[in-house]
Amino acid sequence: MTRLVLCAGSTRTAAIDGISAAGADADLMAHTPSADAEILTYGAPVRAPVVPVSPTGCPTPAVITRAVVDRLGIDTTIVDGGLAEPTGAPTVTVGARVGDDIRERDPVSSAPGAFAAARQFGRKLPDDELFIAETVPGGTTTALGVLTALGEAGILGRDDGAVSSSLPENPLDLKRRVVGEALEASSLSPGDAADEPLVALRRAGDPVLAVVAGIAAGALETDTAVTLAGGTQLVAAAACLRHRGYEGPLGLATTSFLDADPAVDLDRAAAELGLSVTVTDPGFTDDHPAMAAYERGEAKEGAGMGGALALADRANLPMADVRAGLQEVYDDLLADADEQAPEP
Repeated sequence: MTRLVLCAGSTRTAAIDGISAAGADADLMAHTPSADAEILTYGAPVRAPVVPVSPTGCPTPAVITRAVVDRLGIDTTIVDGGLAEPTGAPTVTVGARVGDDIRERDPVSSAPGAFAAARQFGRKLPDDELFIAETVPGGTTTALGVLTALGEAGILGRDDGAVSSSLPENPLDLKRRVVGEALEASSLSPGDAADEPLVALRRAGDPVLAVVAGIAAGALETDTAVTLAGGTQLVAAAACLRHRGYEGPLGLATTSFLDADPAVDLDRAAAELGLSVTVTDPGFTDDHPAMAAYERGEAKEGAGMGGALALADRANLPMADVRAGLQEVYDDLLADADEQAPEP
């Protein structure tokens, strides 16, 4: 049996101006992980007051993930990885708390405890296979923080300190500057946490990464097949597992949009970390607003989209059906948003 586990949480790093596109504005961004959890569970937000969209209207990747799991009947579980706002989706709690701005000295103090509890949860899951995903605005910046603390800043990028972005124009200089300030605040130099991935997660990461890594670690200890479903953040989780000593098989499933990011070199990450990488192209076109946004380079990955697309392809679900499902979920979300909008 296959299960998709979505770890949803928050880091105040996302509030740094220009870091993330995971919400129409900073106030609404705090609701994005909670809304993603609800969309995956119910097909629409039920408690979160917003439908997660970028400033230009690009919908959350959770729309695509929902379309696939609904058609394939895949079991899903939401794990609270430090949610800033409540969600109406049923969640598993592992003690994660909202992460502070990584420029604070101890931004993810809950990381060790959350990792340990998530590891126990991962050990107890009865499934043959897990696809583990994340939703955390600002997560590519915190992932860079973790990779840098581990001494792996160049593992994913064509240039040192390169990661992907939810924005079409990747603010890499800003991310590198934030990470530099974060390590300085924690009195760390690049590579200082190479033998202590929990230190990297606590001092330069976010709670979601700690939870993802913990669930994966526990599942792998019981020989459950694990695929990390996503992009930059999941590469950082893989690096934590390798630096923790796990040497066995580990998969990464991501999208063609992430693979096409000029800042990213997935082949390098796969070789350095021993990852089996699956890249799936949903065949989006520009004849629907949601698909057109992805074609422009927005979002690229998140909320398990790459994993869902890989599962669809493996099950021989035509990508035309995936695209139709995307349009159905997207149109239903917009209709609900229009109904909830106040009258002028």
